[in-house]
Amino acid sequence: MEILKKIAFVDRALKKEFVAHQAPIIELIEAHTHDPFCVLVGTILSARTKDACTAGAVRRLFAAMRAAVGDASETGCGGARGPDALERLTVAEIEKHIYPVGFFRDKARHLHELPRVLREKFGGVLPKTVEELCELPGVGRKTANLTVAVGFDLPAICVDVHVHRISNRLQFVKTKTPLETEMALRKLLPVKYWKTWNSNLVSFGQTRCGPLRPKCEGCPIRRVCSVPA
Repeated sequence: MEILKKIAFVDRALKKEFVAHQAPIIELIEAHTHDPFCVLVGTILSARTKDACTAGAVRRLFAAMRAAVGDASETGCGGARGPDALERLTVAEIEKHIYPVGFFRDKARHLHELPRVLREKFGGVLPKTVEELCELPGVGRKTANLTVAVGFDLPAICVDVHVHRISNRLQFVKTKTPLETEMALRKLLPVKYWKTWNSNLVSFGQTRCGPLRPKCEGCPIRRVCSVPA
């Protein structure tokens, strides 16, 4: 199958799979808050943490942030005052709210520093580019790309372990690291697929295409996959 037709086939198939399952936590945050800063905070928390654990941490931290600035709404992380709300919490308070996410102490420290760095480097306005977002504490390319794609609805390719694994299984790329995969996909994928590639492949990787025992029987993209039958 010609490569662009193969990409289009996989995109269509995995979009159908995506709607059949609960969306990943970052998409749910965006759907409930429509706030890029909330998406950034949630993405930082989600690193090396299962969605169920991240969801609880996000719920507790956002509630504390809203309370810190007197925001009476039931969703979001303090609205336009999100950075101010986060800065009002101590590192110890943030740790308490986000535990037991992975590396919670490091994440609490980064989150506490985030508003100050955002103010000093960008005048308190969250930047929209991957490169600028990577200047913020606790933000790497995966977090930055996901914030751009989901938080700002702009083209970006977020590559985590699922995207890296499945893109290689499909032989779209032959890479050894997620960074290599991101750069290869940027050259390969038409821009119209960039924003949803992560969502589709993460959901698929969590529900069917696992690292050790993928559920190949009945897989909707089995005929274009390199995993032996």
